[in-house]
Amino acid sequence: MTKLKWILLVFGVLILGVGGYYTYSFYNFAAHISDKGGGRVLTNKAVSEVGKSYIPPKWEGQQRVNVLLLGGDSRGLDPSELPRSDSIMVASMDPVSKKAHLFSILRDTYVKIPDNGEDRINAAITTGGPNLAMKTVSDLLGIPIQYYVYTDFKGFMALVDSIGGIDFEVEKDMKWSDSEDNHLYDINLKKGMQHLDGKTALQYVRFRHDAMSDFTRTERQRNFLKAVASKLQTTSSIVKLPRILNAIDPYIETNLSINNMLKLVSLGFEAKSDGIVSAQMPPTELLDVKTIRGAEVITTNKNKLQLYVKNLLEGNIADSGASPSPTPRAIPKAVKN
Repeated sequence: MTKLKWILLVFGVLILGVGGYYTYSFYNFAAHISDKGGGRVLTNKAVSEVGKSYIPPKWEGQQRVNVLLLGGDSRGLDPSELPRSDSIMVASMDPVSKKAHLFSILRDTYVKIPDNGEDRINAAITTGGPNLAMKTVSDLLGIPIQYYVYTDFKGFMALVDSIGGIDFEVEKDMKWSDSEDNHLYDINLKKGMQHLDGKTALQYVRFRHDAMSDFTRTERQRNFLKAVASKLQTTSSIVKLPRILNAIDPYIETNLSINNMLKLVSLGFEAKSDGIVSAQMPPTELLDVKTIRGAEVITTNKNKLQLYVKNLLEGNIADSGASPSPTPRAIPKAVKN
């Protein structure tokens, strides 16, 4: 066999080996994070029983897919307690146009939780787990929610660290101290371009201790996630994919099957991260602050909100980014806490 043939043979073996390693890493990761109906992170059995009757619709691969992104806050909870929703987002992608949308839902939005009365929307997950959370968000926005992805503070930090951090413009000084967490999650960031690792990135997306509170916090979260999506599409991140998957594996749970996960990953790489349309839900012009049972909450006209979402997805409304911020006195106390 000639030298050239030997070189080609060795090169082919290497390609197959690397491809096999990447395939194994992804399938192993996908199998671990899929809840398979039982749950690995979200393990409260009583809550899971409540949510069992809410079966999410199937995604056939051709129509728009909507994924509920849940960020959990498990500080101070027992292992048997279900984490609170610290952030609630919906990632929506159209397989035909390759357009992506990212909605962040104000967690103090007062909604009807199916068969469980009315409450803030972040109570849905603690009432009936991710299935009930998907159903509640679906009813509010008027779109089917087929999947959820859940992670917590540690999962978010692990993701950012695994991709080497993010260079990001911090728009102002941010400082907050909380002794209840033994100062583990204190916030201390300076204005200007920063290289944010997992710990400082978590500080950035969690900060809400200013006049605009959760309104500007959800805007920051959307902008930062778009930056993360952009970096995940780079060659360096693709090369490090097995390491990234291994880092976030312990902290993620989803109802996505392996096949649909592969479809979504492929779709995610085809969608342009700089073209993601983002919006706050409900937008400022459609929200109202009311006092219900002694607590200030955010309310909205559901019919008008669903029409707004429909027009946004169909491209009849331009990227709203952040809805115009309300005046400080219009922000409910619940959001400020």
